[in-house]
Amino acid sequence: QFKLIVENPEKSIASGLQVKAIVEYSPECPEDLEDKLVLLVDDDIVDIPLLGLIPYCYLEIKSEFNFGEMIANNKVITKEISIANRGSSSGVFRISYDGVDVLNIKPSRGVVKPKSVRTIEVDICTDVPRVIKEMMKVELEGRGCTEVWITAVVVEPVLKVLGASCGKVLKCINFGPLYFGTSKTEQISLYNESPEHTDWIAVLEDNAIGGEMGTDLQRSTDAVLQDLSLKNRDVDVSTLILCIPNQGTLLPYEKTSITLCFSPEKFETDFEVNDSPLIQDYVLFLRFETVGKREDYQQALRNHPPHVDLALMGSGFPVMITFNPGPVINFRDCYLGAQTQVLCTLKNESEFLPVTFSFRKTAHFNISPERGKIKKKSKKDVMFSFCPRQIGTFEMKQIVDIIGTGLDKNNLHDLKTKPFHQIYLSFFGVCKSKRKKILFTINPGLTPMISNATGQFVADGTGQFSDTAPVAILKSAQTQIHTHRKNRNCKDDALIAFPNDRAASNRPGEWNKKYRTIFTKTERYNYIDPEFAYTDCERLLKEEHKKYYTDFISSLRQRRLEKDAARQFYIYNNSVSIGIKPAEGLKSPKISITDFPKEKKLHCKTLPLDDNCLLTSRKLSAIASKSTNKEVWSWLSPMPSSTQEKKDCSLTLTHKQLHQIFIGPSTIDFGDVCVYSTTTKELHIINNLLVHIWIQIEIELEELQETSPLSQVVPPLTKTHIPIVFETITIGLFKKSFTYKINNQHLGHVLVVANALPIELELSTRELILSPVPGCLAGTEFRRTIRVRNPRNHPAEFSWKPVTANRRTAFSIQPARGFVEAYSDLDCEVVWYPGFNTPETGEFTLCVRKGNSVKLKCLAKVTIHT
Repeated sequence: QFKLIVENPEKSIASGLQVKAIVEYSPECPEDLEDKLVLLVDDDIVDIPLLGLIPYCYLEIKSEFNFGEMIANNKVITKEISIANRGSSSGVFRISYDGVDVLNIKPSRGVVKPKSVRTIEVDICTDVPRVIKEMMKVELEGRGCTEVWITAVVVEPVLKVLGASCGKVLKCINFGPLYFGTSKTEQISLYNESPEHTDWIAVLEDNAIGGEMGTDLQRSTDAVLQDLSLKNRDVDVSTLILCIPNQGTLLPYEKTSITLCFSPEKFETDFEVNDSPLIQDYVLFLRFETVGKREDYQQALRNHPPHVDLALMGSGFPVMITFNPGPVINFRDCYLGAQTQVLCTLKNESEFLPVTFSFRKTAHFNISPERGKIKKKSKKDVMFSFCPRQIGTFEMKQIVDIIGTGLDKNNLHDLKTKPFHQIYLSFFGVCKSKRKKILFTINPGLTPMISNATGQFVADGTGQFSDTAPVAILKSAQTQIHTHRKNRNCKDDALIAFPNDRAASNRPGEWNKKYRTIFTKTERYNYIDPEFAYTDCERLLKEEHKKYYTDFISSLRQRRLEKDAARQFYIYNNSVSIGIKPAEGLKSPKISITDFPKEKKLHCKTLPLDDNCLLTSRKLSAIASKSTNKEVWSWLSPMPSSTQEKKDCSLTLTHKQLHQIFIGPSTIDFGDVCVYSTTTKELHIINNLLVHIWIQIEIELEELQETSPLSQVVPPLTKTHIPIVFETITIGLFKKSFTYKINNQHLGHVLVVANALPIELELSTRELILSPVPGCLAGTEFRRTIRVRNPRNHPAEFSWKPVTANRRTAFSIQPARGFVEAYSDLDCEVVWYPGFNTPETGEFTLCVRKGNSVKLKCLAKVTIHT
């Protein structure tokens, strides 16, 4: 079966030349052959072996395929398995599997070409946490049956709260006692113990069982219950707890540091028995959730997805410091330059916290020490001193700052020391003038600038002189003493100078005023020094400046009056107000305890835009209740059209915003459905945000192609739904997922589960016995009904066919053919006609179109009376 084709050279072959020979192999039977080719080269003999092999395939596949660790998020994970053919002929493979964890194996049979690789797609659903270890049998041509193991681990996304220093799991953080207005921080670590990245968010549970918000647990039970009935429950507790950050993304097995800050605030009650501040204890739960993991729609508002809870405890205490004496402190009267002191005792009445105080600077009063710290249940003496710097009565308000740690608005991670509380004291003191004996000395002959009436005695030690010399002047028209006759009719208002003003006579005078002597009223010489006096231009410029500022101040006043008049006009120029002053002449009503409601309804408040503010469960419930009450299904735009819609739908949403959007249920279970039927389930969409969102559904599955609409713009605070239509012609378990997008950027997915069953009808019994009715005549037919039930969701077409061998049946069924609607039944009447030599048994087959077949055996029970 080997053939050699060659021409032997007649002459010797020179070096560098060659001779070609062709060996042909033509097998006549499927077997491997072996031969040899003898080559004679001069005196040498060379044996060349020849092998003739039949082409064959050589298929290979790995014995184990590991999907690794996956998060239970209702996704269908697909992995490719390779079957390699290293032979020279095509090979056939066949895969068989009878388990439940591996969903789809495509293709389950096929051919692998030589020197190539064929990939097989295997699907696994990550709906519930479990360990998958399934075996499928792979038949390879030429290799026999091979076992291939599919392994995977599906885990729940786990978040753990760890201590920042110890690294252990934390269940509770106790901030301890704090003064109202102060803050305390704690560091924790949030750990993602899962193989995939996790988007998380922090939610403060303010309506959880066991939570306390501002209750004094140290009081008696009756007092606490009374306080709970009178307390204002409309309290935003998100201001008490600060979590930085409160949202984020964690990579697989990654930790992040989180700062928790507790800042207790005193919430005023609607009714207080006394003025003494109460202690407020807080027990709150902080929940760290996985974003996007939601329960079924009916339980979405009351159940929570997998999460980790962290209990937060703390107490708020008022500053309890007393002053003895105080708060009004009276000092003894003292003279200028002296001082009086009062010893004051400061007592810290708190049993849990020390207090740090600081006195502010106050004129005429000194405090020693100005700052200090008082331990709990301790006292400290402070000396108040009254040191007046001028004569008079002083009533001062002394501010005492209480120092503590508080949040810095510029850096929320760190605390800074600042005053958080103030106490006011009232200081009263009187400074009297000290009487001083004045001694007079004889004037040596020179008249001083200031002297008594006679100019003989000068007071010593009467004080400091002013920088300017005094000039005594009076109106000339008001005196007529020693007035000269020619000046007696002087009617002008010239000023009169006293005789002792000579020290000021050479100073610059006013150019437009006249001076006369005190006795004769003779016009006195008025010298104007040109070096000191204003020129005419300077006088005009001064008058212009004075007029400018006078007009400016007048214009400001006029503008202020016009604005106030316009404001008053807008206030009272409406259809409601008629200009009556509020509460003028009205008496306040008398209010009793019974007038207060036991519990106030929580008003729906808009969620703050501040990223540092926590979401609370009460806020989410209040907003969700508004959204669920406003349901819209039709007339929604498939794409953003208006300017506002385009602006809203282009936003990149944060984790807190995505957490307020519900799209679910995450698993749509159609249950048992019939092939060739159409089943619809609703995919609910709840937009709890104050902006529009754009939902786009991407479906590539043939079974869900009738789903519509696939795109919707959902308005703010609106609930809608999209009908998901399922149709299939394939019998078996269906479990696949489809994806959706929010604002064309945030991805999500929904798992669709269905069990496709064939069309089927059931009979109420498989054997029917017909007996005569008592009192009937002989020869009367026997009748009885049988019920045909349709347990599926698709109408079934049926027909009755008798099963006869060689003889004719005496039974009949009506109706012989028809339809049974979904989830309904139909009664069929079976009749047996008695006769001579008629068979008493019969058999029918219930044939269902595109469905099953059921046999019915009929038996006529004939009773012969003798």
